[in-house]
Amino acid sequence: HRPQDQTGTVTIENKAHNKIDEVGGKLKEVVGKFTGDERTENEGKFDQMKANLKDAGEKVKDAFKE
Repeated sequence: HRPQDQTGTVTIENKAHNKIDEVGGKLKEVVGKFTGDERTENEGKFDQMKANLKDAGEKVKDAFKE
């Protein structure tokens, strides 16, 4: 669980973590493709999907708090 500020809105830190997770997933996907490792490639795609879903959820939370 990542920290929130005093008003309960998602911090910039959370969004940065999600972006890092997304980029890491993309990197893993590319490495998997390059090496022919389907498992690594699929893990990378899954990591990206999770990061995007988390980010979307945080945006929804922010919209309702405003």
